[in-house]
Amino acid sequence: MAAAKDEAAWEAFRRGVRLGLPFGVVGFLLSLSFSVLARQAGFSVAQAVATAMVVFAGSAQFAALSVITVGGGIPAALTAGSLMNARFLAMGIALAPSLPGGRMKRAAQGQAVVDSSWALANRGDGTFDRWLLFGTTVPQYVTWTLGAVVGAILGDALGDTDRLGLDAIYPVFFLSLLITELRDTTSRWVAVSGGLLALALVPVSPPGVPVLAASTVTLIGVVRRST
Repeated sequence: MAAAKDEAAWEAFRRGVRLGLPFGVVGFLLSLSFSVLARQAGFSVAQAVATAMVVFAGSAQFAALSVITVGGGIPAALTAGSLMNARFLAMGIALAPSLPGGRMKRAAQGQAVVDSSWALANRGDGTFDRWLLFGTTVPQYVTWTLGAVVGAILGDALGDTDRLGLDAIYPVFFLSLLITELRDTTSRWVAVSGGLLALALVPVSPPGVPVLAASTVTLIGVVRRST
């Protein structure tokens, strides 16, 4: 029984790695773009790479960098990054029942969560395949780190990343995640409601708040599935 369980977990992990590879390519380009901009903003090579490896969240990194670029301090940059990452609170609440162990063990496992791994590991019934989640994240973290290194070292040679069209990657990336999640009426209702709420808040709220507000809609979807 234990051997069969271990084999199933390993197979889910391998499947996650395969699913994560395309997202890893996207992550490489995003992280490369971040490091190029970070170097232009005055980061050292080590600082740019360390930021990418520790934060491992593109939206938070770019938000914090934008604050620093316009002369904002570290507290303001951390606040901007935290607001952009606030969606992980809702994602973590949904994921927690699928993770074994106590609080610290679940918190450690939760470090593997990125947008794509969370979406791909979602079984559609309110539960998550944690081994698939881990496998999906591994190639993305590797390519994210590689992208940061390449961007930090070769940033001067690459020049303005906007001319490469890298600014189009983010919307395409999140749209691809959204499409995979539109499995049922509840998912579609949550997607439309969250999108409309975010659009309504963009003109009148600080960066990050629309994402945070929209992410709370996912909790409604989780509650509806569990009842």
